Amino acid sequence: MLGRVNHIAIAVPDLAAATAAYRDTLGAAVSQPQALPEHGVTVVFVELPNTKVELLQPLGATSPITAFLEKNPSGGMHHICYEVDDILLARDRLVEAGARVLGDGQPKTGAHGKPVLFLHPKDFFGTLIELEQA
Repeated sequence: MLGRVNHIAIAVPDLAAATAAYRDTLGAAVSQPQALPEHGVTVVFVELPNTKVELLQPLGATSPITAFLEKNPSGGMHHICYEVDDILLARDRLVEAGARVLGDGQPKTGAHGKPVLFLHPKDFFGTLIELEQA
C-alpha cells in the first residue's frame, strides 16, 4: 500500500530561523513559506534529492502544532508522510484493519495540492502518519 516517503515534517518554534539553518548552514534548497489555513500551519519545504523535509510553524492559536510545541519547545519530528496510489482505498483498508483516521475521515487538500489523511499515532507506535495521494 505504501509508496515512497514524500516528506518528514519537523515542527519548529521559529520558521525563519529553521529555514535559514537548512539553507545557510546545511546548504539545502528551500521553498518560500506557504500558509495552509485549513491545516493551521505555515510550511517551508526543504528539497532533497530523494525526499523533502517539511518545516512546520503554527498558524493561529488553534493550530495543532501549537500544542506540539508546548510539549516540545525546541521543536521536533511531527510526522512522516507516505504516498499511496489510492487514498480512499488505503483509508478503507486501514479502517478495516482497526486504524483510526483523524478528523472526519475525509481527505483534505495538502500542501502539494493533493488529498491527504492523517492516522492516529497511537496506532503506529507513537508516530503520526500522513498519507498523500501519489
